[in-house]
Amino acid sequence: MSFFTHLECSVPCGAPERDPRERQFLCSCGAPLLARYDLDKARGWSRDSLTGREPTMWRYREMLPIYDGESPVTLGEGFTPLCHARRLGASIGLDRLYIKDESLNPTNSFKARGQSAAITRAKYLGATTIALPTAGNAGNAAAAYSAAAGIACEVFIPKDAKRPFVDECRLYGANVTLVDGLITDAGRMAAEKGGPLGWYDVSTLKEPYRIEGKKTMAYELAEQMDWRWPDWIIYPTGGGTGMVGMWKAFEEIERIGWVRAGKRPRMVSVQAENCAPIVRAFEQGAEKAQPWEGASTIADGLRVPRAIGDFLILRAVRESRGTALTVPDRAMVDGMLAIGKHEGVSAAPEGGAAFDAIRRLVEDGSIKTDESVVLFNTGGALKYLDVLSG
Repeated sequence: MSFFTHLECSVPCGAPERDPRERQFLCSCGAPLLARYDLDKARGWSRDSLTGREPTMWRYREMLPIYDGESPVTLGEGFTPLCHARRLGASIGLDRLYIKDESLNPTNSFKARGQSAAITRAKYLGATTIALPTAGNAGNAAAAYSAAAGIACEVFIPKDAKRPFVDECRLYGANVTLVDGLITDAGRMAAEKGGPLGWYDVSTLKEPYRIEGKKTMAYELAEQMDWRWPDWIIYPTGGGTGMVGMWKAFEEIERIGWVRAGKRPRMVSVQAENCAPIVRAFEQGAEKAQPWEGASTIADGLRVPRAIGDFLILRAVRESRGTALTVPDRAMVDGMLAIGKHEGVSAAPEGGAAFDAIRRLVEDGSIKTDESVVLFNTGGALKYLDVLSG
């Protein structure tokens, strides 16, 4: 049984609740919608019931947007390893550094989680064509899960994206449109073309369900850490769905009684030096982020000049007493190499950026040597091998 009940505005703006049995995208005020659950009833759901369940994100299906009688569109996503990175941690003076290795998801990134949830819901809402803009990994995941669901997929991707991303979309049968510009330009083109045709838009936070797949990272983290939170979570941030989803999940998990309410992890948003709208807004004390002009970085997932959920990302960072910082491209590559050399983990530049951020936070004394720190490696290195020889 799922405890899923309704959708509501993330602001909130006073708009009425939305019915999830109908197609819903943004609130009438333009803010993202969030899935809500009957948390009082969910308090009767024991975490012991997880014993013996499949090792995928759907082990938490009671707190996911799926109804009785429905089957998820799944390729085995989720329940990725939480590796105790002893040698990597020792190199910077940390005893309790962990890597949540999302590269082991289908299509090699954490994007599999969000697309599994979104395309499951799209399937049961009668979608026949999925559409989205992408920097790479989200398009790969959308194409794969659309194929698994028997739904057509239209991907709009900047024409300067790395070739492996484009080729993998085509591998799964998606139609790829190369766009002259950034992911924001791709988003405009996808909306202009797909809107009149009734395509189901799974753009980041423009529909309410990708965040639900991403939030399962927090459920897994709690389970893998014996129902305790780490002191720090270091998260590479583009569109920021994962950070927003985990912050949402912390409240759900605490309210149903699986983790004692209290001190939550301090959330760190890590962005590229040449595309850092969230960091700039954090430093300025702003509630929303202004678009970043001339965005550029080797980390395609971080080249997001404007995040629709910017205020939700900033809220999570501030309420957790966290911080936000930038990393130059060269340091991302050095981080990739350090993670690979010390732990045998295939890390994308985004994961390398997270490690460099941890190193600097340890050096300046923000992270104490006895604190537990989780580095989110959001994808693998195989689509980025060209940057290692640059």
